[in-house]
Amino acid sequence: MKRIVEIVPARPGWYARWRLDPDTTRSYPVSVWALLEETDEGGREVIGVDSVGQWPGSEQNEAGGDFVRYLFQPPDSGTPEDAARPEELGAEPTNRPARLEPA
Repeated sequence: MKRIVEIVPARPGWYARWRLDPDTTRSYPVSVWALLEETDEGGREVIGVDSVGQWPGSEQNEAGGDFVRYLFQPPDSGTPEDAARPEELGAEPTNRPARLEPA
């Protein structure tokens, strides 16, 4: 079993790339980075949670999508050519970092 040790906002420019079919990829902005720890073995890993709530290993990811990699593209150089459009995400585009609000 894994537990979340820490969550931090992702800086603009980080994307999670997913393969939707053999010829199609889609990149979503990473919203937060989470540090996970194995409760029994003590191993740690960092995962990015993208703007639609997907992360590698989740059983609730988009059907048929396979995680490819994280990539960084400086915000002033635009977005990856396979980036999801803001209207697909239901959000307005921004170059500001995500902010975690207290519960």
